[in-house]
Amino acid sequence: MSDPLKHECGLALIRLKKQSNSAARPPLGQALQKMYLLLEKMHNRGQDGAGLACLASDTPAGFPPILRARSVAAQPILQIIQHIEEQRSRPNVPLRFEGDVYLGHVRYGTYGTYGIESCHPFFRDSPWKEKMLCLAGNFNLTNTEDLFQQLVELGQHPSQTADTVTVMERMGHFLDQALGAKESGGRPSNLPDFELILRKTFQKLDGGYAIGGFTGNGHAFAIRDPQGIRPCFWYENDQLIAVASERPALQTVFHAELTEIQELNPGQALLISPEGQGRLVQVLEPGLASACSFERIYFSRGTDADVYEERKGLGEQLAAPVLEALHEGLENAVFSFIPNTAELAFYGLIKGIESRIEEQTARQLYAEMPQSESEILALLRRKVRVEKVAVKDAKLRTFITDDSHRSDLVQHVYDITYGSLRPGIDSLVVVDDSIVRGTTLKESILKMLDRLKPVRILVVSSAPIIKYPDCYGIDMARLGDLAAFRALLALLSEAGLNSELKQTEANILRASEQGLDGERNWVANLYARFSDAELAQKMAEQLCPGGVQAQIKLVFQSIEGLHKACPKHTGDWYFSGEYPTPGGFRFVNQAFLKFVQGENSRVHG
Repeated sequence: MSDPLKHECGLALIRLKKQSNSAARPPLGQALQKMYLLLEKMHNRGQDGAGLACLASDTPAGFPPILRARSVAAQPILQIIQHIEEQRSRPNVPLRFEGDVYLGHVRYGTYGTYGIESCHPFFRDSPWKEKMLCLAGNFNLTNTEDLFQQLVELGQHPSQTADTVTVMERMGHFLDQALGAKESGGRPSNLPDFELILRKTFQKLDGGYAIGGFTGNGHAFAIRDPQGIRPCFWYENDQLIAVASERPALQTVFHAELTEIQELNPGQALLISPEGQGRLVQVLEPGLASACSFERIYFSRGTDADVYEERKGLGEQLAAPVLEALHEGLENAVFSFIPNTAELAFYGLIKGIESRIEEQTARQLYAEMPQSESEILALLRRKVRVEKVAVKDAKLRTFITDDSHRSDLVQHVYDITYGSLRPGIDSLVVVDDSIVRGTTLKESILKMLDRLKPVRILVVSSAPIIKYPDCYGIDMARLGDLAAFRALLALLSEAGLNSELKQTEANILRASEQGLDGERNWVANLYARFSDAELAQKMAEQLCPGGVQAQIKLVFQSIEGLHKACPKHTGDWYFSGEYPTPGGFRFVNQAFLKFVQGENSRVHG
């Protein structure tokens, strides 16, 4: 992806089973090793930090049963493991990160600070093991402020407003309720009904989430939001139950077959007893199925069998519009991709174009036989010209210079293969995952590609046009940052429709006063004024850097093509504006208000 769009967070949980046959239990340290591998296999999902917690239920009094290590270092997972190994090497020290439950997390922050205090897992302490709680998750909520206020009204005094802390304190409240008063012996009087606790905790949450956690006495769980926005998978064998945000991570770490990995359904929870026995429970009623399509376009690792095929399918869906944009001029076209995550869609595009060449050749041979040998050979030699035009170089430390020279350094994040095009003759077709802000495209990639002197550059996006911000965890929450929205503003101005901005603002304020701002996306009315072709043309004009000689054209995936390639991941709100929860509609409307009022900052939940 050319835009520096960071990944979602990654969640990992391992719960060892307690068995009478001790030989069946993994050796000490093996579960920790598996957790380390899970986190490394999902490090693509979070570069801001990492964390790991462990429940050692047999820890003697005087020592904490829940151990935790977090890091925001350049290599946070490695630093955590080195810290743990250093502790484990000490003789006669009970704090060895060897236990029954492991909860791991890699973080990309879309809310809060980037310090170690924001790294998961979060921990709620108590002198009673039953009330200790540890949580981590891949999520973003749209109604955190409301949930926080509910805690205050209950009489709590939460020390932080972060969504993770709010969820943890909310769950802690219902856990306290379920356990009841203390008896004279000092133990809680009731056994908690975890199904009920989770139902009470999550029934009013608005957002996308996959959250896991455990208590101090060994109850563990994982839960997925009712719309299935965020992904969550699990695996079980004779020794353990494991949960992760990505399927191939579980497959690789546990050498599991594809059929052995299960997906947690929307609104479903995996409850694991202190003995390590798991059961699935439908905690929340499923909502509109809205699994995030960006997971398939970009976030999830391409090593997943389905993701691999779907990304190629996205490329195949683009064959027809690309050929139309080239006016069938394949003999003077070179195809390539922006490294590295657009590679699979590129393969799909080439496959789709080659299929059309074969069909055209067959029709011509059938319709025009007999032909000369040279004519037949000319038809059979029609091929797609593929070159590795762009190469991603090591990221430069652009902070070492002043702003006036920084954009020049940004250009060198990528490099080109000189001599791969015929100057003044060839058109260049480059595939990218998506165009979000367009900053790198304008400041670096197009300038770089223009040095090859193509007649024109077609930038082909495997994703549709991103028109709306995201509120469920993706790093594109500011409306004014989106290249499509900037193009929309220009089109409105050119058409003399700037008054529509004021009207949209008035509509949003009126709906908010009536308590209806969560029912409709008012920004969609502005986009409806123009076709996607008009929007793409204006985006191309705005993203074309000064001095570039090649004609610039953008080709986007259609929403229909997206759904055909990724039929099980229908969440497309950033393209269509159809948010799956009321909080999503409130979010986009509030993002618009912030923009028109001159405050282009992120709307928090």
